[in-house]
Amino acid sequence: MIGLYSPGTSLIHRAPTLLKLFLLSLCVVLIGSSPNPWIVSGAAAGVVLLFLAARVPVRAAAAQIAPILLILLVTVPIQGLLSGWTVAALMAGRLLVAVALATLFTMTTTVTAVLEAFQKLLRPFRRFIDTDRVGLLVALTIRCIPLVSDIVREVFEARTARGTRGSLLSIAVPVVVRSLYAADALGEALVARGLDD
Repeated sequence: MIGLYSPGTSLIHRAPTLLKLFLLSLCVVLIGSSPNPWIVSGAAAGVVLLFLAARVPVRAAAAQIAPILLILLVTVPIQGLLSGWTVAALMAGRLLVAVALATLFTMTTTVTAVLEAFQKLLRPFRRFIDTDRVGLLVALTIRCIPLVSDIVREVFEARTARGTRGSLLSIAVPVVVRSLYAADALGEALVARGLDD
């Protein structure tokens, strides 16, 4: 599995994985439940400062966050018309901050560290669940966030190159099909490496 890890020696890189996961989850829940645009704006500024502190490559980080903007081009106007522009702006801000935080976590944490952290977290439940599988599942889920963003970006680029315009369905179908192909290829790779189906 090719990760997005960007080696570094910053405090964020060296922070314990479980601490980073806890803070990521806490921030996403707090931002997602906050109706205050100032809190979401402050969180966005905080995320920018975290990226600067982590000293990850700007292009790599932007490449992972930018595709969500294409999704927001479709969802924000719909949300704005249906629920109001303040709600649409809040939704966009929350989504951008969550994706940026997930990207920062992925770029500063190795997949091995994520697996080990989840195995450690689930150790008390080893009798009931396979902690190795759960750790792998979580690592793959985190890795698939930027993968799906790349697929959406590529679908939009292909649509632009053809010069076509279409409905939301003309975007959703290729994204779903390509995501299923990627999931199938990943499953085959895992089976080839000794994990059963």
